[in-house]
Amino acid sequence: MARLGDLERSVMDVLWSSEGWLTAREVAARLDHERDLAYTTVLTVLERLERKGFVRRQRAARAHRYAASDSREAVVAEAMMEALGTADDRGSALVRFVGSVSAEEAEILRRALEPLGADPMDAVGDPDLAAAAAADPSIPSPLRTATDEPDGPAAVSTDSDRTVQIPPDGR
Repeated sequence: MARLGDLERSVMDVLWSSEGWLTAREVAARLDHERDLAYTTVLTVLERLERKGFVRRQRAARAHRYAASDSREAVVAEAMMEALGTADDRGSALVRFVGSVSAEEAEILRRALEPLGADPMDAVGDPDLAAAAAADPSIPSPLRTATDEPDGPAAVSTDSDRTVQIPPDGR
């Protein structure tokens, strides 16, 4: 998916916050931008966003009306998946991401994975993810607790009740 420039993001913010379809003039009137923008500029941005797949357009009398193709959350999730796809080691990228979220966000992830029959903290059962968490001391992760023995087993704590031991070689 293509990235959004600043003006495109501002236009999308207007569309995401609206209850329904808007004309280009309505979008221009609602834009909170550091400078007043011409209607034609907003129209050009809307057409560009339509070509990129962010916006849907429908004919309404002599004008067109515009609406976001997807929710803000869907676009953010797709951007996250695209970014993850660029990683050489998806497991390490996921472990780093999980290590950077707040406790509340980790709980949201945990609840989101429950219907799939997975506990996000079971990631340490995956040898690749466990090795990434155990082998890279720079990963700030709830999946790891420090060990004083550099050549000994690394303890990877998955929650308050369970601990998985991972040998130094990560296997």
